[in-house]
Amino acid sequence: MRVSVFGSTGSIGESTFDLLSRSAHHVVALTGGRNVSRLAEQAKLLNAELAVTAYEACLPELRAALEGTGIEATGGTQALIEAANRPVDWVMSAIIGAAGLAPGFAALAQGATLALANKESLVTAGPLLLAEARRHNARILPVDSEHSAVFQALQGEDIAAVERVIITASGGAFRDWPTEKLATATVSQASSHPNWDMGQRITIDSASMFNKAMEVIETREFFGVDPDQIEVLVHPESMVHALVGFRDGALMAHLGAPDMRHAIGYALNWPERAALPVARLDLARLGALHFTAPDPARYPALRLAYEVMEIGGTAGAAFNAAKEIALDGFIAGAIGFLDMATVVEDVLTEMSARQGLGNIAVSLDNIAHTDTEARSLAAHRIAAGRI
Repeated sequence: MRVSVFGSTGSIGESTFDLLSRSAHHVVALTGGRNVSRLAEQAKLLNAELAVTAYEACLPELRAALEGTGIEATGGTQALIEAANRPVDWVMSAIIGAAGLAPGFAALAQGATLALANKESLVTAGPLLLAEARRHNARILPVDSEHSAVFQALQGEDIAAVERVIITASGGAFRDWPTEKLATATVSQASSHPNWDMGQRITIDSASMFNKAMEVIETREFFGVDPDQIEVLVHPESMVHALVGFRDGALMAHLGAPDMRHAIGYALNWPERAALPVARLDLARLGALHFTAPDPARYPALRLAYEVMEIGGTAGAAFNAAKEIALDGFIAGAIGFLDMATVVEDVLTEMSARQGLGNIAVSLDNIAHTDTEARSLAAHRIAAGRI
C-alpha cells in the first residue's frame, strides 16, 4: 500500500512512523515543520520518495540533510498541497491546526483513505470534508482515540439504534486541582499529561478540555448524531475511550491502554485487524474504573462546544481560530490559563452579534474569512488586555 504522513514529526506522526517502520508499506511523502533533522531521519529510515517542510526557510537545511539519498525535498504551503496531490492509498492527516485542512481536501480529491487526526478539519469544515469524500469515492477513518472507539463500536450496528455517544476525558493535568487554583496554573504545569504522551499544544488543550470540546463537535459531524446525544465523562484511567448506548439500554465500550497506536493501527489496517505492539490490559490488576461528570466551572470549553453546534454556520471556524490564538497567548505568558476560554467566548459573542455566524454559508472561502477575522479579534483582545 502507498502511504503518506502529514505531520510526521508530531506525536501522532511519530506513532504512525513507528507502525510504518514495522510494515512493508511504501511511503510516498512525509511532511513536518521546523524539526528538519527528525523529518530527514524519518524519510531515510522509511525510504520515502519525498520530504516536505511546511516552512520554506527550512528547506535548505532539509535538502542538505537528504543530499545523496535520492529523496526529494520541498518546502512551503504549496509544497504540502502538491505532496497531497500525489496518488496514494492512505494518508495520515496529523498536521495540527487549521493548516491541516487544505492537504486533507487534496488527498480526498485523489480518492485516498484519509486517516483523520486533525480535529480542526471536522470542526471548521465538517460538511464540506464529508461531501468531498463522497464526491471522490474516498473514505475518512477517525484517528482520535475516542472517535476510533465509537467507529469500532458501531461496526455492524444501525446508527438509527444509537441513543447516546459517550466520549471520555482524562481530565488533564489539573483534574485534581482546586478550581480556585486554576488561575495561577503555569504553562509548564499545563504541559504535563498524567496518562498520554502528546505534544505541548494538545496537552494544554487537554488540561483546559478544549480538545474534548473539539471532539464533541467532531462526534456530531462524523457520526451525524444530535448534540443532545453526545456526553462527556471524566475517566482518570484513560482505559475506556468511548461508549455507545443503544435504544435497548445496552452500552458498547471500547477499552485499551492509552496508546495512540491502537487507533492509528486500526485505521492503517482497516477493515482487518493486525497485531499491534501495544500493551494488553490486565483488568484484574487495574481493579477499578472511575467515571465522573465534568465540572462546568472547571471546563467552560465544553459549554462553548455545545453553543457552537447550536449556532451553526461558520461558528466552528471562529471557535477553533480563537482557541488557537488564545493558546498561543497562554504559552507566550500574555494571558492566564482560565483566560483562554474567556477569549474564545468573547470572540464568538462579538462575531455572532456583528454578523450572525449561524447565517454564514459553510464554504471554504467563508471558513477562511471567519478564521482570519476570529484570529484578529482574539489577538487584539489579548494585546489590549481585554480579558
